[in-house]
Amino acid sequence: MMVAVEHYAEALPGLASPPALAIDGVSHSYGARQALADVSLSIPPATFVVLLGLNGAGKSTLFSLITRLFATQHGQIRVFGHDIARAPGAALRRLGVVFQLRTLDLDLSVMQNLTYHAALHGIGRRSALQRAKDLLARVELSDRADDKVRKLSGGQMRRVEIARALLHRPRLLLLDEPTVGLDIRARADIISYVRSLVAEEGVSVLWATHLIDEVSETDTVAVLHHGRILAHGPAQDVIAGARAKDIGSAFARLTESKVTGPPEKPA
Repeated sequence: MMVAVEHYAEALPGLASPPALAIDGVSHSYGARQALADVSLSIPPATFVVLLGLNGAGKSTLFSLITRLFATQHGQIRVFGHDIARAPGAALRRLGVVFQLRTLDLDLSVMQNLTYHAALHGIGRRSALQRAKDLLARVELSDRADDKVRKLSGGQMRRVEIARALLHRPRLLLLDEPTVGLDIRARADIISYVRSLVAEEGVSVLWATHLIDEVSETDTVAVLHHGRILAHGPAQDVIAGARAKDIGSAFARLTESKVTGPPEKPA
């Protein structure tokens, strides 16, 4: 009966909706080096959560576990109630991802990149073309549909990657350092667009970054440092808990007060 409740909790009225993402006690090591230690994190539906951490904190490792690029060694990860280890298909169908490294084919057109991705998700060509056109309109790139990707700016490429991640209509969007290398205007445009997905369409977002100025006072923040979650909650609560005046000083206090080496492996 538990499996049935898990499977239908998203759709049946009267049942509590499961978290968009639930990470419980996840640890991961690369040989003797531990990248994550007992990480727990929950994202409610239709919420923008910032995973804030310096380079090397473990953000990309966590994303690799959520997306099944790496197998989970310890702990459990669920996407809208679906365990990624036991029901990876159901979990991944609800997930859209923008990785830190660009993954577009530079020699294909924008539209070709999108329709190829749609085919991988089993979306028919007619439906794929319509969805791609709609998404390109939303990211203001309709006029670049037939251009090769290599002709686009960095910010435009990121918008194409976001459109691609949304093609199969996921309910959870993961973005790993999506604004790295972009200018101030492009960064602001992408952050604004992703926030609009949360407000207008109820998409849940996990936004990983090391850039303090990408955190809003109304965001939920999880501070990841040397593979451990040091604080998690509304930004104002994180600031108050660190006895700081803003999220930047809160982050500095939290991370400076911890041992600078990697976490010890839990017993």
